[in-house]
Amino acid sequence: MKLPRSSGILLHPTSLPGPHGIGSFGTEAYRFVDFLKAAGQSVWQVLPLGPTGYGDSPYSAFSAFAGNPLLICLERLAEAGDLDPGDLEGIAMPEGTAHYGFVHGCKGRLLHKAARRFDAEADPARRVAFDRFRSEQAGWLDDYALFQALRRHFRDQPWHRWADKARGRDPAAMDHWRRELAEAIHYHQYVQFVFFDQWFALKDYANSRGVRILGDIPIFVALDSADVWANPELFHLDKSGLPTEVAGVPPDYFSDTGQRWGNPLYRWDRMEEEGFAWWLKRFRWNLAQADLVRIDHFRGFEACWAIPAEEKTAVNGAWVEVPGEALFKSLRQSLGELPVIAEDLGVITPEVEALRDRFDFPGMKILQFAFGSGPDNPYLPHNLRRRCVVFTGTHDNDTTQGWWQDLKQQEREAVRFYLGSAGEDIGREMIRLAMASVADLCIFPLQDVLGLDGSARMNRPGQGRGNWTWRLHPGVLGEQVGQSLATLTRTFGRAPAPPSAKSGQ
Repeated sequence: MKLPRSSGILLHPTSLPGPHGIGSFGTEAYRFVDFLKAAGQSVWQVLPLGPTGYGDSPYSAFSAFAGNPLLICLERLAEAGDLDPGDLEGIAMPEGTAHYGFVHGCKGRLLHKAARRFDAEADPARRVAFDRFRSEQAGWLDDYALFQALRRHFRDQPWHRWADKARGRDPAAMDHWRRELAEAIHYHQYVQFVFFDQWFALKDYANSRGVRILGDIPIFVALDSADVWANPELFHLDKSGLPTEVAGVPPDYFSDTGQRWGNPLYRWDRMEEEGFAWWLKRFRWNLAQADLVRIDHFRGFEACWAIPAEEKTAVNGAWVEVPGEALFKSLRQSLGELPVIAEDLGVITPEVEALRDRFDFPGMKILQFAFGSGPDNPYLPHNLRRRCVVFTGTHDNDTTQGWWQDLKQQEREAVRFYLGSAGEDIGREMIRLAMASVADLCIFPLQDVLGLDGSARMNRPGQGRGNWTWRLHPGVLGEQVGQSLATLTRTFGRAPAPPSAKSGQ
């Protein structure tokens, strides 16, 4: 994968402005693409787009394939004829933060209404498109829709607490539930049809404006997901469906006790025996949704931190080898060169670096990690190589302004000396530092473009609640913000190349 010298912005769609409690694929998303174009940006990085579960984290989803219904734009449903404009009156929420509780209730009610109207009144062309979507995506959609219908039937209990025959996918029981829950199954199929119809329209618009989408593939999936329920043989589970080993990372920068994520670990032996079919299906679908993908926790493809399920923290885990080279060889044989960025942060060994370089995946460099350990720090710009992606920070970091405010005086002085400035506008100066680096691609969270403090932080790793709620206020991305960013982009050779003139013109 060739990365042209370019830059982009990290902003998850939930953080977009909008009247209905959360960002969506509506007008504000298209305006953001226009802002990126005007500001000379070539990449829009998003977080995983799956249907969120506990804590509304995009990294804890009910499916590795499905889309998050909360991101569906209600106005576009009305334009399609599935809702009346009057259905949207009186449901506006204050801007400034994501109101997940409100959105789950309100949008769920309206999506059910839209599904019923679609069944009764949809034009033939949309019905054909819906049937084609169901047929083409049946490999994951059928299991997901049945999973969600059963989950509601069993009062939103995780699947390992369902009745035995439903939990164990007894064939006769599955036939019974498909008939009994046909309406609910149809509803979830409709919602996924609408989600991907809107997402692909937005992606096409971004691509037409010269903006590529950088998606995100979390290495692990949630225990309470259609993926684990439908494929229990691919995971380390006991007879009751509970994991015997769970994923996480050892003690690190973020936590003295490590991070116990709780995701079930893969049975890599079984996956390899099946030719990594599940991973091939997953990558193929994710690469249809994005132009590039970031693999979260890439080091887990060389070895993963296996924590006995009974442990309360991640301290007493152990590294277990993973057949990552065989996996990526198989993926490349089927899909060609993989447009992958490796999230190679944390405890990185020569073996992880060798796996990354074996497939020529660019790694990640974080400027907030660059200071405080001397001139050999691998994240300092003078130590970077071209084939990498440099970030001011990620969704797991504090904003650059928040990071700066928390630094000790000695560390601040080191940053100031490296920058050759007083650090009065630290967000802009760190963006400038990233832009000036040799890295092929640099990306910065929108919070850093706006100079926002730690109150705008997106996620605090290890904290189960209170994350993912930050939203952009309407009207903040004015012309001056875009022009300032465009000037930096042109100055450091990251602006998109102008289209070449056609011969004879």
